[in-house]
Amino acid sequence: MSRTSILSPFLNLSATSPLICRRIQRSFLKRAELFGDYGKRGRCFCSLSAPQPQVSDNSTTSVRKRIVSGVQPTGSIHLGNYLGAIKNWVSLQNTYDTLFFIVDLHAITLPYDTRELSKATKDTAAIYLACGVDTSKASVFVQSHVRAHVELLWLLSSATPIGWLNRMIQFKEKSRKAGDENVGVALLTYPVLMASDILLYQSDFVPVGEDQKQHLELTRELAERVNHLYGGRKWKKLGGRGGSLFKVPEPLIPPAGARVMSLTDGLSKMSKSAPSDQSRINLLDSNDVIANKIKRCKTDSFSGLEFDNPDRPECNNLLSVYQLVTGKTKEEVAQECQNMNWGTFKVVLTDALVAHLNPIQARYEEIISDTGYLDGVLAEGAEKAASVADATLKNVYQAMGFLQR
Repeated sequence: MSRTSILSPFLNLSATSPLICRRIQRSFLKRAELFGDYGKRGRCFCSLSAPQPQVSDNSTTSVRKRIVSGVQPTGSIHLGNYLGAIKNWVSLQNTYDTLFFIVDLHAITLPYDTRELSKATKDTAAIYLACGVDTSKASVFVQSHVRAHVELLWLLSSATPIGWLNRMIQFKEKSRKAGDENVGVALLTYPVLMASDILLYQSDFVPVGEDQKQHLELTRELAERVNHLYGGRKWKKLGGRGGSLFKVPEPLIPPAGARVMSLTDGLSKMSKSAPSDQSRINLLDSNDVIANKIKRCKTDSFSGLEFDNPDRPECNNLLSVYQLVTGKTKEEVAQECQNMNWGTFKVVLTDALVAHLNPIQARYEEIISDTGYLDGVLAEGAEKAASVADATLKNVYQAMGFLQR
């Protein structure tokens, strides 16, 4: 359940490099037992070059690349969710075909309050819109309102080796904290549902934080596996068009803001699940609450303020937040703040946060009070999303040999 110049981390493999060629061959051989003869042949597709996202023009012939992303409706949407995800969506929607959804199905993988889920789902949708997501450019919908997500989850599960899921770091960490008796199967299969969310829409790119890269890699591997097992000539023999069933998506990782850190520990990510509310700035916090949290946030005893000092994680985090909410460059912030003490900077940061968040809060109140408008947005978004998702799902059912409805 971040997000703009997000183009640097993509894979580029040169077809002229023998070393890279050999590495790809070893990768295919390593996966031989999962891919059968396809892997054993060790064929090297040296044109494996992930294209940089192309900025679409406004011509009628251009086809925009597609992006999907979402946030869980658990806890309060905080500054890390906003600066790491939602704020970037506002830029992405101008360039890409975008689908942004509230991932309520992911919200039930751990114990939750059934009385709060529906309200939290609407609140999250209202925050999307208040932050600037434009429904004339992006589809906004609730994950559970498009049933294809759950159907594709089941189909993909049949092709997912259990070993792939057992190595997921987040499952290991969360199950260790919660204990075996409090962990359901959904927590283990969470990455398969995430793959379903992405692959349903033939997504080209997915904005991800560093902690989600492993899940996206599983999505990519699963897309390739299903394409091999059921796509191509096998699908064509069953009456399909042949070729790939799924696009293999690429990650988009923002250079700044992808990991906004806790106010109480500059080495830990700002999180909804952290026990102390002091660790985060919630988007709907009042001015006084914001001021109090910044006043009490952890700092250090060094003189002056600076970016990128590994001994000063809190300093780097707070300067980065200030940079992002003011829209200033890193160089401008460094020059402005280099001789400030913490007392002066905390006042400056508080004022910047309040100035940035107050318009969002005002817009949120307008949207959440108009239930008919919000319900209409979500219904329209779900209808648009379902038209894409259902087409993908129909192809997968056909390619897997099911009797067509």
